[in-house]
Amino acid sequence: MNSKIFSATTIGIDAHLVDVEVDLAFGILGFNIVGLPDKAIKESKDRIKAALKNSGLRLPQRLITVNLAPADIKKEGVLFDLPIAIAILQASELIKLSSDFINETIFLGELSLDGSIKTVRGVLPIAYSINQHNKKRIVLPKGNIKEASLINGLEIIGVDNLVDLVAFLRGEKNIEKIIGNSNNFNINNKTIDLDFNQVKGQWQAKRALEIAAAGGHNILFVGPPGSGKTMLAKRLPSILPPLTFDDVIETTKIYSVCGKLKENSILAARPFRAPHHTISQAGLVGGGTMPQPGEVSLAHNGVLFLDELTEFKRPTLEVLRQPLENKKVLISRANTAVEYPSSFLLVVALNPCPCGYFGDKTKNCTCSSKQIEQYLGKLSGPLLDRIDLHVTVPTIKYEDLKSSALNEKSSRNIYLEVEKAVTIQNKRTPNLKNAHMSSDQVEKYCVLQKDAEDILKKAFEVLHLSMRGYHKVLKIARTIADLDNKELINKQHIQEAIIYRSFDQIFQKNNF
Repeated sequence: MNSKIFSATTIGIDAHLVDVEVDLAFGILGFNIVGLPDKAIKESKDRIKAALKNSGLRLPQRLITVNLAPADIKKEGVLFDLPIAIAILQASELIKLSSDFINETIFLGELSLDGSIKTVRGVLPIAYSINQHNKKRIVLPKGNIKEASLINGLEIIGVDNLVDLVAFLRGEKNIEKIIGNSNNFNINNKTIDLDFNQVKGQWQAKRALEIAAAGGHNILFVGPPGSGKTMLAKRLPSILPPLTFDDVIETTKIYSVCGKLKENSILAARPFRAPHHTISQAGLVGGGTMPQPGEVSLAHNGVLFLDELTEFKRPTLEVLRQPLENKKVLISRANTAVEYPSSFLLVVALNPCPCGYFGDKTKNCTCSSKQIEQYLGKLSGPLLDRIDLHVTVPTIKYEDLKSSALNEKSSRNIYLEVEKAVTIQNKRTPNLKNAHMSSDQVEKYCVLQKDAEDILKKAFEVLHLSMRGYHKVLKIARTIADLDNKELINKQHIQEAIIYRSFDQIFQKNNF
């Protein structure tokens, strides 16, 4: 006697169909699972035995062989508990499912010893790809219903325990079916808790963040402790455009495969990730025996904030180069290679020197030039070259603190300006931010007036800009012109863009 039930597994954020085949044979009693299962799957036989017994069902007194096909794909996790149990019951004829029902259905779920069914990770990628596998129905734990209901037209059967599911499959009990409908989720609702009007002063830093949000530019803040660098960074998501439906799906899939959705069914807001400076390379870009996403992927479509940049280990920072350039991370292992998306806005902050007060007008710096050189030498030129905007955040004065209280622009006001610039970009280069333009696109769309071109030529010679730095200036100027609703880049636009490349001169001078 044999049977086949369909389930699925995830590799990266992509789903792969898995055939759960069960054969019952006479002979020495046993329970074997083959098909490249990990340890958690091998242990499932003990969970299944106890769950069936405590649900009033007997395990067949046969040699049970379970095959998870295709056998060349590594399977991991606990979501195969339920499909294996159902396949055993089908093979032993304790339930009799029609071939149509089997061929149209995917089963997922972890079994507790008492027969209850626990939530599992990776449901959304599986539900999202279900049409590709010619399936229309998914049976899963009740705790995963909201996650799966984001997929339009998907028939969802959520279950609490094995007893209810078996009764439903036998036709003895009705379980309400839910049809997925993304319209039930308000993904465009932009709630603002951290508002820019809560930050007093720092107009240049706010202006730089507006440019960063409009053009997708990475940004670096340099300033003494307490000047507001972290406050500014945390408010960047409040002026970013809302996620599109496809962005919501892709971002939520990442959180689903690593089990970080918890009570939240979807991730409709742009993520903000701020890892501690002790983080490892694997924690930052992802890793593990079966590779899991790191912070650069968890920040996908959102913001990655690295505070106290010089406290991070230099090798850890250097692994940021690939995701910053390619907007994705490829993690290779002996048996597999997994690719995760990692398109994020990078915001970094650091003090100008070890004591934090170099160049500050309110407190004297106690560091020697050698200490400052060693401190900044922790950062590599190629990494900083990938950061578009370099902004000084000075200590705010008491007079500015009081006088600016009634003059602060709200996140809503800044967002409206950003939205206009983004609309202009989308007409010119659909779904492509200014910061991500290719060299050919820079030449085509970053057209300068004559006086602007003269200024840029002088800046190129004085600052000794690299080719990447030169293109960064043009891209920033293009974004500033978009915010100004101008087709050509003029003198004011290029002058402001050059201001934001101040670290180029410092690092060229010191050969960092």
